[in-house]
Amino acid sequence: MVTRRELPDGEAPELIPYRTMKAQHSHLGGGVFVAEGDKLVHRLIDSSLGLRSVLAPADRVDALEARLRATCRTVDLFVAPRSVLEGFTGFPIYQGILALGEVPRPDSLQDLLAGPGPVLLSAMDGLTSGENVGAVIRNASAFGARGLIIGPTSAHPYLRRSVRSSMGTVFHQPYVLAASLPESLRELRAAGVMVVAAHPGASACSVHRLPAHRPLCVVLGAEGEGISPEVLDVCEVSASIAMESGVDSINVAAASVVFFSEIRRLRAEASAGTIGKAGADCRVSTHGGVGSVG
Repeated sequence: MVTRRELPDGEAPELIPYRTMKAQHSHLGGGVFVAEGDKLVHRLIDSSLGLRSVLAPADRVDALEARLRATCRTVDLFVAPRSVLEGFTGFPIYQGILALGEVPRPDSLQDLLAGPGPVLLSAMDGLTSGENVGAVIRNASAFGARGLIIGPTSAHPYLRRSVRSSMGTVFHQPYVLAASLPESLRELRAAGVMVVAAHPGASACSVHRLPAHRPLCVVLGAEGEGISPEVLDVCEVSASIAMESGVDSINVAAASVVFFSEIRRLRAEASAGTIGKAGADCRVSTHGGVGSVG
């Protein structure tokens, strides 16, 4: 059932979550997040996530109401002047729609491992920027990585900025909030998952030599400090991206594209029977910690 209500100004108590949308962490504490823009709101409507309300200007409401009724959702549809919405966001919104969604419960590592298809997980260590977290999620979704492991020093995937940067792909990604990222990675290794550090160094092999036939978890670190020593010590293999002399790193979101797309390519070649030795030549060090090229 869709309940439509006209709200002429932004002071109505029903609009408090929108009025305080910049308080991302407070929203997380309440189990909600705000989605902004036409594409993001429609992807939220089409997802399995809880949807509490939608806020839109009068010229968008009729179409939205029809779309919501078609999904058989029970939701409030608030109508307010476009100026009210722009007051909440702090900038002009040309696709003037906002929605209040419910943050899904975190999953367990066992849930991630039990999912369909070959295992390809991503773990984040020290990614404090919601924009970077969201971009990594979007890239992971684009190239078939399913399942996120968020370390305690990384931004939550359902922060407003993370959701916006992910363009809604986060709605379909199971995630784990790891109290201890090293411990979670040890559990993955015990379950047969190869934990790969996206980390340059003398012992790092090239990403195109990863044994993509194995279940994998790619660990991505902060752009400043990189992967923390305690997390790096748990990783089986360190892999890097070949770059021109004088450039030692790229943005973490860009790096994630290279890793996820290359693993996808290697797996496709393996399925077609065309993969060669280069796709299976990163070997684990017998000395513990990060491995090297065999």
